[in-house]
Amino acid sequence: MDKIQEFLFNNQDVPYRDFQSKLIPTVADGNFIGVRTPVLRAYAKELAKSEDKSSFLAKLPHRYFDENQLHAFVISLTKDYDECIGQVERFLPFVDNWATCDQLSPKVFKKHKEELLPHIELWLKSDREYTVRFGIKMLMDHFLDSDFDEKHMKKVAKIRSDKYYINMMISWYFATALAKQYDTAVKYIETGALDKWTANKAIQKARESYRVTDEHKEYLKSLKKQTSG
Repeated sequence: MDKIQEFLFNNQDVPYRDFQSKLIPTVADGNFIGVRTPVLRAYAKELAKSEDKSSFLAKLPHRYFDENQLHAFVISLTKDYDECIGQVERFLPFVDNWATCDQLSPKVFKKHKEELLPHIELWLKSDREYTVRFGIKMLMDHFLDSDFDEKHMKKVAKIRSDKYYINMMISWYFATALAKQYDTAVKYIETGALDKWTANKAIQKARESYRVTDEHKEYLKSLKKQTSG
């Protein structure tokens, strides 16, 4: 066992491991160690500054879910954009669950949005479930505020998949859009641009959000009735 795995097992929380394994069904039960997220984040900060960083990031695939989480956290701390995007591209094919996908959130992307867009375009067209999910998440995280352009929303709306975790991210994207860009996003619900399941999930999530007004929630509720079935 290398010293990184040794650290992870020394910080194992067995009840937490068992809890995680129920939430993340795409990872085999034997591949969870059970290290809590704050511990992983703190260790990622240490690892990002250590000589072990490069060898750890180069060692793919990892066996354990916790190693993948740690990998995502270390990448997310990378300050150089070119280095970071290279690490992301190399890691994405090995992402096998929604949690690791969603934890991969590089801070440096906020300063390089235009450079990021061509990569997002390719991610959205991928045949890998979590690569597509990650692409949608990047549009949600970085292009629903001052950099909003409806052309990105149209691309998300056109995605059709039988993959649960892609459709859940589409619904999350539109729920967030209903909070941030309501007048534009609501048209996609009204016109049936989304499939029924995804539209209903987006409405459900939006109605649970404190960022959506009560008036908008009531209207969305009426749209859910229209798109149910």
